[in-house]
Amino acid sequence: MVMPQNWLFLGSYKKQREYLLKQVTWDLLARLGSGAFDTISGEVVNAILLSLTNKTPNNKHLLRGVDASESKSVQEKAEILGTGQLAVINQKSQLKNPDARVMFEEGSDTELLSNYASSYQGITTGDNPRFIYTFWETNSICSPWNTFQSTGDESVHFTGREQVFLWEDGKGYIASSDAARIQGEAVWDKAGVAVRQMGKLPATLNTGSPWDMNCATIIPKAPILLPAIWCFCSSPEFSEAVREIDQAIKVTNATLVKVPFDLDYWTQVAQEKYPNGLPKPYSDDPTQWIFHGHPAQAVEPLQVAVARLLGYQWPAESDQDMELSDQSREWIAKCESLSSHLDDDGIVCLSPVRGEKSADERLEALLMAAFGEQWNASHRNKLLSEVNCKGKSLDFWLREKFFEQHCKLFQNRPFIWHIWDGLTDGFSALVNYHQLDRQNLECLIYIYLGDWIRTQDHGVKEGVDGALLRLQAAQTLKNHLETILEGEAPYDIFVRWKSLAEQPIGWNPDINDGVRMNIRPFMAVPAVGKKEAGILRTKPNIKWTKDRGNDVVSAPWYQLGLEYGESEGSRINDHHLTLAEKQAARDA
Repeated sequence: MVMPQNWLFLGSYKKQREYLLKQVTWDLLARLGSGAFDTISGEVVNAILLSLTNKTPNNKHLLRGVDASESKSVQEKAEILGTGQLAVINQKSQLKNPDARVMFEEGSDTELLSNYASSYQGITTGDNPRFIYTFWETNSICSPWNTFQSTGDESVHFTGREQVFLWEDGKGYIASSDAARIQGEAVWDKAGVAVRQMGKLPATLNTGSPWDMNCATIIPKAPILLPAIWCFCSSPEFSEAVREIDQAIKVTNATLVKVPFDLDYWTQVAQEKYPNGLPKPYSDDPTQWIFHGHPAQAVEPLQVAVARLLGYQWPAESDQDMELSDQSREWIAKCESLSSHLDDDGIVCLSPVRGEKSADERLEALLMAAFGEQWNASHRNKLLSEVNCKGKSLDFWLREKFFEQHCKLFQNRPFIWHIWDGLTDGFSALVNYHQLDRQNLECLIYIYLGDWIRTQDHGVKEGVDGALLRLQAAQTLKNHLETILEGEAPYDIFVRWKSLAEQPIGWNPDINDGVRMNIRPFMAVPAVGKKEAGILRTKPNIKWTKDRGNDVVSAPWYQLGLEYGESEGSRINDHHLTLAEKQAARDA
């Protein structure tokens, strides 16, 4: 017989496997894995070959098996089927495996991990673009937001701490949504091990947070067991044990605890590795909400320094209740010494404007304060080399490379925006999105840019070389910014989950709508430089195409899809509304 490989381990086939293992003689089993057919491509089809004899097996009957699943080509699999090493296992022993899963080894008498811990599936929101953001898009990781644990690509103590989700203390839309599955709520505040359910099953510590649908969290039945369980789950032995009983692309959360777990052994490992207990949360990565915020101890020091200059602070700096290591608290305390360098309105111009120093001068002063005696020209050049600006200046990096690298680091949800007029020597400003309300946008237009325009106008009268070109570019930028300030279609903000009366009128963004929604006007105005980037220095990889899934009938824009040739309930984002439409709805 040719059958799907998941028949060997899926819980839904448990009764059938038990029956066949008891009543039918298994002769030869071959695991082929993916790529076993010449005419079927891709990784989806995973097959086995199985020969049975319709005869009750005796207790000593030996099943033979061969595993060709790791081989990539059809030819390699064929070779292994003919000459590969045979596994020889007692058929009845397979009944000892969890759910009678069939493996190429004898069933183990070791207790299962499920005796010591429970595994919980993550949350499915039903509408990720609406409910899940990166933490740097929001004002905090507190209400109405909750932290949202995930995992990294490797097993490390603290990673996967980039996201937040809109929970609203359980009183908002998602708590009652039929499209969402809120799971594990009873143990959100418990410490455990988050495990990605795909690939090599990398793990990380969850110190008490809800988690996303891409991972499951293993919660010990007693806190004292956590170090041993962490040592096991972060080891190669854990992934091998899980994959022995479940070769699916994505394993179930239940499978993760149905593996043998030698408590005594892993307790000893934990005692040797962590004599003082598991480490407390610490990270030098600015994409983690537990990051301390200090440039001198960051994996991206220049990015962190720019963010600090613009007045941004990381959640760990303001959350006194967050569990952090002593080392983290020490670095947070050191951030206080940098406070005099922070900009007061979140607007820093690259060239000297309004009596302020240039951005590169201000940045270097902050870096000097952060690094202390370590700071010198050699150290500065080293940092510039690390961001592909070897032999260049801080000014060059800020003008040419900063924003592109910022978008890449922060997952195309930038919180420091580089606004410019399209000229390398023209007007450029870095703006903290968190502070860019209507008043600050007016400040950018009429105070900062206004001062620049007056300087260029004076330069034209004095015959300064290039002043006329800079004046014209600055006036064009002013027109674009005033267009965004007004917010008339098609330079408006549209939020598909808000009713017509709730839509922003002009530039009055709600930060809880996320960067993707609010950055659109700045990218929608005619481009001054990069194609489709609008007045931004480069184009973040942001799209407003239809989001996955369908809205419920009661959604405010349920019928909107019909206007775009889509079905009812389509989640349309690239829609525009006039100021008159919005104002009329609000007045009503």
